[in-house]
Amino acid sequence: MAVRIPRPGFRTGLVLLIVALGAILTFLDPRDSTPPGPEFNDDDSTPDYIIEGAHLTRFDESGQPYQRIESPRVSHTPDDTTLLERPVIHLTDESQRRWVATALNGKILGQENMMALMGQARLYAPEERWQLDTHTLHYNGNTDHAWSDDYSVLRQPPQRMTGYRFDAWLNDNRTTLADNVRGYHPPATPETSGP
Repeated sequence: MAVRIPRPGFRTGLVLLIVALGAILTFLDPRDSTPPGPEFNDDDSTPDYIIEGAHLTRFDESGQPYQRIESPRVSHTPDDTTLLERPVIHLTDESQRRWVATALNGKILGQENMMALMGQARLYAPEERWQLDTHTLHYNGNTDHAWSDDYSVLRQPPQRMTGYRFDAWLNDNRTTLADNVRGYHPPATPETSGP
């Protein structure tokens, strides 16, 4: 005599089917609790460390801060190059004037104290109320010299000038704009005398 196993009902069959599918999906996609990090190889351009939400400060010999860098992501490579994403750099010159430089990306070259800001680079002097906009801005921290060989727009309201070479020596309070310079300089308005 054959033993008959009762046929499960619709609901029981549906529950068994869902449990079986869940077990199969769990086996196929074992979720790891740690997300995969960047892939590393032996190339010198691969980062050896990455810092997120970085606030870096450099100090002079007397312990005074003279350079502050803020960046949502900083990565360092074995060839001693530091890459910055959307950096905001605060500089202080010898006369304690403040300067602000920003860009989409930045690069600091090792111990040379050289920096390059690329993509919508801007140098702003709040006290003098002038602003430079260019594609790539270079900065030498040893000489406090900032320059660009790209098309540059220098604004100091209401004046506006453009050129293809910009230089600024922060400690000397000196700037130059060269190569096909054009600008708008409104005439000085005469001062009105009082009654």
